[in-house]
Amino acid sequence: MAFCAVIATMSAPTATAQPTTPPVPVAETFAGTPALMFGDEPTITDAHPMQPQAWSRTTDERVVRLHFTTGTPQCYGVSATVEETAEAVTVDLRSGTLTQAADRACIMIAVFGGLDVPLQNPLGSRRVLSVS
Repeated sequence: MAFCAVIATMSAPTATAQPTTPPVPVAETFAGTPALMFGDEPTITDAHPMQPQAWSRTTDERVVRLHFTTGTPQCYGVSATVEETAEAVTVDLRSGTLTQAADRACIMIAVFGGLDVPLQNPLGSRRVLSVS
């Protein structure tokens, strides 16, 4: 019995540290950049990371607008989470299929979208970074 336990222990996979990619800066664009606005959809399926192409300020200092390219809002959605520090706002933007469109045929067309992401504190001079 002890022999089996030793073999099982020896053959068990070992955890290895995954390399972490540092967040990358996102370019700022002018306020009012045209975009088809999306709402945050945390229930999207087949979500995958997506790097914003740019960000812009809004009239509310506690909101940052992310700019990205994705599919039509009838089939595709986006969701973002934010981590804030005194120096930076780090966003994790994800794109995926809307749950109500999972069994539907969707056209393959790209749209330039925007998502307003609320912040806990005013943006001020902090940098906007992306983890994707």
